Amino acid sequence: MIPFNKPYLSGKELHYISEGVLSGKISGNGKYTQLCQNFFEKTFQFKQALLTSSCTDALEMSSILLNIQQGDEVIIPSYTFVSTANAFVLRGAKIIFCDSRVDHPGMDENKLEELITPKTKAIVAVHYAGVACDMDKIMALAKKHNLFVVEDAAQAIDSNYKGQPLGGIGDLGAFSFHETKNIISGEGGMLAVNNPNFMHRSEIIWEKGTNRSAFWRGEVDKYGWVDVGSSFLPSEVVAAFLYAQLENMKVIQDRRKEIWQTYWEGLQPLKDKGVQLPFIPGYATNNAHMFYLVCKTGEQRSSLIEHLKKQEINAVFHYLSLHKSPFYKSKHDGRVLPQSDRYEDCLVRLPFFFELTSKNQSFIIKSILDFFKLQ
Repeated sequence: MIPFNKPYLSGKELHYISEGVLSGKISGNGKYTQLCQNFFEKTFQFKQALLTSSCTDALEMSSILLNIQQGDEVIIPSYTFVSTANAFVLRGAKIIFCDSRVDHPGMDENKLEELITPKTKAIVAVHYAGVACDMDKIMALAKKHNLFVVEDAAQAIDSNYKGQPLGGIGDLGAFSFHETKNIISGEGGMLAVNNPNFMHRSEIIWEKGTNRSAFWRGEVDKYGWVDVGSSFLPSEVVAAFLYAQLENMKVIQDRRKEIWQTYWEGLQPLKDKGVQLPFIPGYATNNAHMFYLVCKTGEQRSSLIEHLKKQEINAVFHYLSLHKSPFYKSKHDGRVLPQSDRYEDCLVRLPFFFELTSKNQSFIIKSILDFFKLQ
């Protein structure tokens, strides 16, 4: 079976983990945590980077930093992972769902303003497949209505909007290093803090609501509980693994872009069959996070996945529309979100990982083209 995903070890992961363990410091915020955070601050010019145990943690930190309260409204796309919503629901927010674009599964920026009310506190822009939302439109709306912007950049490491790194444009940016992402640490995430007003408090929330980091820097003579917070730090074992990946980011990204381009060129004939291929707007770059197809119907998608399974190729669907979920459908305002539902029914993701061989990728492409010849 050709798997959908296979975690890639770049070479020094076990060496750095061993070094970290033997150093006697394996709890959070040690040598490798600092190396990773410094890498992000230097490479992408984030004002502050804080490693977390997951992207979910980074989003939950965002919700605390924005002081989300019971009854506040937060606008997110319906076609996203549940963590995007959960982080704000946990603080009492009402989620207002935005539909996806016709040409891309990301949120339809032109539908945002009609969703804004006096209770709206924030917009969460999810950069689906690492492809940027139109951040100029989103930031202009936020300024006009005095809103915060959080970038859910879980899939968007090393991707840009008009030359600006994703995750570095809004007030806050949340990243994932889950094993399905481009750069991985098994589980893991990061919060990029771009609004200077949040920098001091973010470190306190990150350290369980204490000023412990300031203590270790010698800025206070003792540390204590000064705010709300939680245990958001990953261990040094996770950070050590991540640092080995970051050292090889260019190699990893170059290979992933080769794989993406091969799919793109090989599957062009599908356009004549009414199948939608990924769309990269002119303002965005492609970080080659995934390659997906959007079939004409849900039945066609199911048949394609089954066809590929028989060829021992593991292709998978993606999100279910959150506005129709068992947990939230009774809280949704009843609007129909046709594009989100279309992607739920029709989108299929193809195997995509660093060690995908050219031979196997050619076989995948041939198997897909053979399927559509029969349609």
